[in-house]
Amino acid sequence: MGLGLETFPTLAAAGEALAANAAARYLGGGTLVVRSANEGDVGFETYVTASERALTDIVVADGRATIGAGVTMARIAREPALGFLAPAARAVGGPAIRNMATVGGNLFAPVPYGDFAVALLALDASLDIDGEPVAVSAFLAGRDTTHAGALVRSVSFTLPAEGSFLFAKASRVRPKGASVVTIAAVVEERAGTISSARIAYGCMADRPIRAPAVERALAGKARTAEGIAAALAVATEGTAPPTDAIASAWYRGEVLPVHLKRLLLPA
Repeated sequence: MGLGLETFPTLAAAGEALAANAAARYLGGGTLVVRSANEGDVGFETYVTASERALTDIVVADGRATIGAGVTMARIAREPALGFLAPAARAVGGPAIRNMATVGGNLFAPVPYGDFAVALLALDASLDIDGEPVAVSAFLAGRDTTHAGALVRSVSFTLPAEGSFLFAKASRVRPKGASVVTIAAVVEERAGTISSARIAYGCMADRPIRAPAVERALAGKARTAEGIAAALAVATEGTAPPTDAIASAWYRGEVLPVHLKRLLLPA
């Protein structure tokens, strides 16, 4: 029996259809749910999607960006106003995947995927879920419980100061391999020292996480080898990296400080 497809004019209507049918799954870009079906998941029989325009809008105004959950990685990568995010968007798969993978879908991507969600965590983004703002950190912490099955309409964040957003992904297969470790950061400096830092990791837990110990260690320090030494010493604090076909937990813990150092030190 084939899978059905139901399209609704609004995200709210799609949500109602999903609530009424336990055998339905939301279809965004399809890189997760279609793959699941292709690999033999028989737990659903209907795709549900929405054609609401807000899902594919990008609005950049007054120092803030709002990106619809249905916007693809390929579109972000070529959006001039979001040029700083292009490396994070291009880190998601190859060209074919980036033409399908969406902002909203990436928030649900399991390890070793979800590179763009790491960037959103470093940007301290806010999600629109049922018209209510939800911090991306809170969403990620509860995506299997409180926010399981949530439909995200958009993400928004304050545009970082020029040059303050940093992103790196380590992969065994380039240019489109799954992540060994992903790091995103927003590092602001004043008078030669770091005034604030938000550091996010991918593949250092079962979902993207912040690195508060590193953030505290960087505050007030210069971005020099000596200035970031204390941050590198606590780089793995609070992490629980997985072991999978890509890398072992031990290996991820070993290479994390190496890539964090490369990211933080000015070229």
